[in-house]
Amino acid sequence: MKPARDISRLIEIMAALRTPVSGCPWDLEQNFASIAPYTIEEAYEVADAIERADFADLTDELGDLLLQVVFHARMAEEQGLFAFPDVVEAITRKMIRRHPHVFGDTTDLTPDEVKGIWAKIKAEEKAERAARRGGAEQHKGLLADVPRALPALSRAVKLQAKASTVGFDWNDARLVLAKIKEEMAECEEAIASGDDAHVREEIGDLLFAVANLARHVDADPEDALRGTNTKFEKRFAYIEKSLAERGVALKDAGLEQMDALWNEAKTKA
Repeated sequence: MKPARDISRLIEIMAALRTPVSGCPWDLEQNFASIAPYTIEEAYEVADAIERADFADLTDELGDLLLQVVFHARMAEEQGLFAFPDVVEAITRKMIRRHPHVFGDTTDLTPDEVKGIWAKIKAEEKAERAARRGGAEQHKGLLADVPRALPALSRAVKLQAKASTVGFDWNDARLVLAKIKEEMAECEEAIASGDDAHVREEIGDLLFAVANLARHVDADPEDALRGTNTKFEKRFAYIEKSLAERGVALKDAGLEQMDALWNEAKTKA
């Protein structure tokens, strides 16, 4: 079997990998739950390649992510649930429906109006799903459809955004800053108490408030933190390199020396 630019080849490869006896033993023993962590990991690796502006790597990582979709679809097909064409049809139907300003008669909308239409159509789709399931979703609360598997910061933003749709929100980012200061004070009190569980709880509250601030200023907290992680890595690498040039091992360098090099790194970044 040779590589190809056609998606059908990837589907054939996955079918071969999942074929009993002749397929791959590792692939054959997988299920939706065992593959899910890899799906999440591949999505992160796509984001990492984008952040590094490594488009050759991005090509590979997007392929890895696509493989995850094909893998899940193949397992579903084996169980008679759905197949890859159903996945394609579902997303094309959804995108056409959610973009009446592109594929329908609605025109000349602002970005905010587009977001409003998107939210309205998503709500309609949710109601339709509930009706198909005999009202099984009707008893669920407003926040029930925010996926639990999301990274904690991303899920915090989605929970906050959902709550804001019914008016449970501040209308000024400065009020969120005041909440952050309040949470910091509570962290100090918790640390002074020596109660580890209380400290952990207050740190969670502080992070939640910071995520809320990011949402209010239209910043993705995951993206912001990734940027800071990268910055930290670069500055720490500068410390390592500078110490090595002076013949000093990391374990032998004191905090004062490392802090001075950190400040040097800040001036060079």
